[in-house]
Amino acid sequence: MKISILLGSVRNGRKSHRAAHYVEKRLEEKGAKADLIDLTEVPLPMLGYEASYDDGAEQRIEKIGKRLEASDALIFITPEYQASFSGAIKNAIDHYYPEFQKKVIGVVAASAGGMAGINASSQLQHVILGVGGYPMPMKLLIPRVHEAFDENFVPQNEKIVKMTDDFLDEFLWFADALVEKKKKEKQEDRAA
Repeated sequence: MKISILLGSVRNGRKSHRAAHYVEKRLEEKGAKADLIDLTEVPLPMLGYEASYDDGAEQRIEKIGKRLEASDALIFITPEYQASFSGAIKNAIDHYYPEFQKKVIGVVAASAGGMAGINASSQLQHVILGVGGYPMPMKLLIPRVHEAFDENFVPQNEKIVKMTDDFLDEFLWFADALVEKKKKEKQEDRAA
């Protein structure tokens, strides 16, 4: 199974990328093929704002689109800013639509405080419904993200390890069920 991870943390001094790298590693250890799309490394222009399009913008948009389209399921990772998800992840979602259709999408949210991105994660689940994806009910919420992982993306407490494993096990079960259903429908369509 191929999982795209869309990382919407682009600020200088960011810490949520540590959670993204850890989730990527754990997915691969669980047998999935993970594709981390870091919007800092592959920046998208602001949709509808022509001045933000540089010479390579259209190629980046197309490249990310192909990566998202090739995925069986997705995980959105966002920091919580002002009680919401990041503008970078919203901009990325606005650039794509068919790539999210009928795919399981998990949400990982992180914050510097103790609330762990609960507001961002809940709002993002509503947006996922709006683009035709299936938001996974369970979320991975990471409080005090600046203390949660070291610079090598290693979790600094067992609670994060357990929460991540619980989240990924549920996510992979949900994604696998949907992928199998889609395969069965294709087989039935061919037989008809």
